[in-house]
Amino acid sequence: MTHCLKKEKNYSYIEAGEGTPIIVLHGLMGGLSNFDAVINYFSQKGYKVIIPELPIYTMSLLKTNVKSFAKYLHDFIEFKGYDEVILLGNSLGGHIGLYHTKQYPAKVKALIITGSSGLYESAMGGSYPKRSDYELIKKKAQDVFYDPAVATKEIVDEVYDTVNDRNKLIKTLAIAKSAIRHNMAKDLPKMNLPTCIIWGKNDTVTPPEVAEEFDSLLPDSELFWIDKCGHAAMMEHPVEFNQILDAWLQKRGI
Repeated sequence: MTHCLKKEKNYSYIEAGEGTPIIVLHGLMGGLSNFDAVINYFSQKGYKVIIPELPIYTMSLLKTNVKSFAKYLHDFIEFKGYDEVILLGNSLGGHIGLYHTKQYPAKVKALIITGSSGLYESAMGGSYPKRSDYELIKKKAQDVFYDPAVATKEIVDEVYDTVNDRNKLIKTLAIAKSAIRHNMAKDLPKMNLPTCIIWGKNDTVTPPEVAEEFDSLLPDSELFWIDKCGHAAMMEHPVEFNQILDAWLQKRGI
C-alpha cells in the first residue's frame, strides 16, 4: 500500500484511516517509509495514522533543536484540530514526542517510544564518518540493525547524501548536541501517562539499559522486548512490533 504525501500550509504528511489519531515521529535519518507497516496495519484498526515530515533540515540553525521540533509538532496538532493524540516515536522522534508531552501534556493520550533518545545518545557510534567514505557509512548504517540486510542501498545512499551535504551535516551535529542538552531524566517521573516502550534487545545506538531506565523513570510504562532486533524495531520486525502495540492499546482501552 502506497500513501500520497499531502501538503497543506507549511506541513507535508501522510495520513490514512479514521479514528483516534496516532501521530508517528520519524528519526534523524529515518524516512516516512520506515513506518509503512505501522500505517498499513493501524489504519485498518480504527485509528487515523499521520506521519508528518519533521523540519529537521529546513529550520534555521538556531531553531534546529528538540524544543523547536516539539513546538512544530504542537502547531501541527493545532492545525489539524485534534483534541487528543497518541504519539509514536523512533529515535529522535521518540525524544520529540517526550519533550512535546512535557511541554503540552493536555492533548497527549498515550506515548509509544522505540529506540528513543532523551536519556543517552551514541548517535552515529560516537563519531561522524569522514565525508565521502561510502563503505564506512554503509557499515554505520548496517550497525543500526541486527540484520545488516535491512540497510538497503536506498537507506545507505540517503545517509551518505546527508553526511556529504554540508548544511545537513551541520544541522545533524546541532541536533545531536540538542539531544544531549535536552536530557529527560528529571522530567520523566512527572509524565504520568500510559507509555508503551518497545525495544530491540540488540540495539547498539540506544542500548537495552536505556529502555530499562525509561521504564524505571516513567510512572505508567510497560516495556516489551523484541529479540534479534536493533534500533528500528518497526522496520526490522514489523509484524511483532504491530502485534505488541495493538495488544497494549487494546489492554489499555486506548
